[in-house]
Amino acid sequence: MTIRFGARLATAVAARGPLCAGIDPHPGLIESWGLPLDAGGLERFALGAAEALGAVVSIVKPQSAFFEAFGPAGVAVLERVIDTVHDAGALVLLDVKRGDIGSTMAAYTAAYVAEKAVFSADAATVSPYLGFGSLDSAVAAAREAGNGLFVLARTSNPEAHALQSARLPDGRTVAQSVVDAAAEHNAGVEPYGDVGVVVGATVAPGEVDLARLNGPVLAPGFGAQGATVADLHAVFGPDLPGLLPASSRELLRHGPDAEALRRAAQRVADQLAGMRENGL
Repeated sequence: MTIRFGARLATAVAARGPLCAGIDPHPGLIESWGLPLDAGGLERFALGAAEALGAVVSIVKPQSAFFEAFGPAGVAVLERVIDTVHDAGALVLLDVKRGDIGSTMAAYTAAYVAEKAVFSADAATVSPYLGFGSLDSAVAAAREAGNGLFVLARTSNPEAHALQSARLPDGRTVAQSVVDAAAEHNAGVEPYGDVGVVVGATVAPGEVDLARLNGPVLAPGFGAQGATVADLHAVFGPDLPGLLPASSRELLRHGPDAEALRRAAQRVADQLAGMRENGL
């Protein structure tokens, strides 16, 4: 029997904490590890990070674009990264931000989160900005496979504000409408549902109401982009179920030493645990 993504995630977070470790093979980071900017350097960087971080965090988020930039060889490395993270005991959230209509969206779904998907991720990021209904087939296929989706709602990049904070005729922001649509798919599911949202840790407190979401929240912007544990508390409260603060560069700069990577992740995990214990 397939265990739902939301249930798998809750179990993983209970065991390892909520930190989502990003693997973003940015050229500058690869070079900072003393590696060449070719497929071989990419492989050593990404697999080294996957082995080290996958052993200590609950979920790892490879950014697909940085692998795709190396062509077919880079995509092959991405497949190995996913397998390596799973072997290390962590879940995989593939950051691809796909969004389209009809058969094209069905093809994206088949690649990432459907039954027997090529990339065998546990969840993927998707964009609702062709209408949330354009994601219906992806939601259905992911659910059937026991996988999850994270839908872009209120992202951390400054350019998003004008669109995502625009008001609809009913008075809600576009971002809030995305959260509300995700909540409909999660209603009544325990411990929480499989349709998460992406809300940046750097957005203003109160921009979106997540009280009824009943699903996971990916919070990029934590760490190198400036958001702190205190910011997480201000934006999301001290104990939002399913909150996954995401950190990439802040962790990856500690490589290539595997133990240094693991220690960096553990320091962040301890900070996040302190936030919950002390209500900070």
